[in-house]
Amino acid sequence: MSSTNRNRRVVVTGIGMISPIGNNRADFGEALLAGRSGITEVESPSRHVAFHGVGGEVKDFDEKSLKKLYFKSKDQKKSIKVMCREVQMGAAAALLALEDSGLDLEAIDHSRLGVDFGANLMFYPPVTLAEACLSCVDEQSGEFDSNRWGADGLKAMEPLWMLKYLPNMPACHIGIFIDARGPNNSITLDEASPGVAMTEALNIIERGTAEMMVVGGTGTRLHTMRTLHSRLWDELGYDAEDISASCKPFDKNRSGQVVAESSGSLLLEEEEHAKARGATIYARLHSGASSCVARADGTTDQAQAVVNTISASLNRAGLSVADLGHINAHGLGTSIGDTEEAKAYRTLLKDANVPITSLKGQLGNSGAGSGFLEIAGSILALREGKIPGTLNCSSPDESLGIEVVAGQARATENKLFASVNFTMIGQASSVVLEVA
Repeated sequence: MSSTNRNRRVVVTGIGMISPIGNNRADFGEALLAGRSGITEVESPSRHVAFHGVGGEVKDFDEKSLKKLYFKSKDQKKSIKVMCREVQMGAAAALLALEDSGLDLEAIDHSRLGVDFGANLMFYPPVTLAEACLSCVDEQSGEFDSNRWGADGLKAMEPLWMLKYLPNMPACHIGIFIDARGPNNSITLDEASPGVAMTEALNIIERGTAEMMVVGGTGTRLHTMRTLHSRLWDELGYDAEDISASCKPFDKNRSGQVVAESSGSLLLEEEEHAKARGATIYARLHSGASSCVARADGTTDQAQAVVNTISASLNRAGLSVADLGHINAHGLGTSIGDTEEAKAYRTLLKDANVPITSLKGQLGNSGAGSGFLEIAGSILALREGKIPGTLNCSSPDESLGIEVVAGQARATENKLFASVNFTMIGQASSVVLEVA
């Protein structure tokens, strides 16, 4: 394996997303800066278990639009039948990022093109298991007989059922669609997936193993089973007076996160390769890192994990925290999560005047998909000379001791930012980028 070469700079040349506020770069960027919320009453009956029926739902994305707008070839269209919605969103976002990059797939060395994609664990909708489960019910007792599953249950499952729900399938389908013969990997670290996927792709390009890497993440908490899990384990927010304001990151009246679905993707490219083909360079990826911290008693320490990952990212880039123009935070809008995250920023920033923003008040939390939307949000806003605002933070919680970009976007000349995400079990990841 070749050694890391920090002289090989890595840049972002393509952006794609499927999100609650837009299914392409232009629509997403416009809605972001206009402060339009993607949190609404959920329309799809299959996801009616959302808390008070509220979520960040992707609109205008179904099999019809998939065939018309995203999957152009016959082989791509045929693959839809072995893709669950999350896989579909991931593949669509990746194809949008490639289209946005202007990369000519007929002119490149495909052995130098790779994929690194994040995903949540994927679950079957209950209806998918209904017939199979009923076939194992004892007629006399009316109870499920697990001993009959192998002989009777599996035969009643839909064909190729496993291929629809494996979390490595987004990277697999994307690799096949674009004939990417370089490194291919899948990251299943829930919300921490984006920073890990970005860092791994950065390492690959710096080592000289590839010139181009499609990176991204796809996920949903707006799914019958995942939403039920959220209702059991997570602190969920709701505002009866204004549904769109149900998630209030860093606000003193915050009550919890909002479940959502989304996917985001970027094309990372070695800088000289990008310049040689005349690509638009959106940003430079300076560095990335990850950390997972648990205490001796088994409880997680999210604050320390955030401190560790941002410190490591800045150290790798040769930067200090004072160099940052802003931090795009995880910002769930939960009482404990925001408190722990703010504690990390107080430790990191000390006297440095670095504002914090969060986009989950606008987008909700989709797990592995959220971080890439947040990275894209900072890139697109900074290209307009602005830090994206934190929607629904009308009364910032002063006890947190951080400066929040509350409400509307804020003008800035500093194009350097960090993006950070973490999970409920103490995993955290971050990246540092500088907009061109």
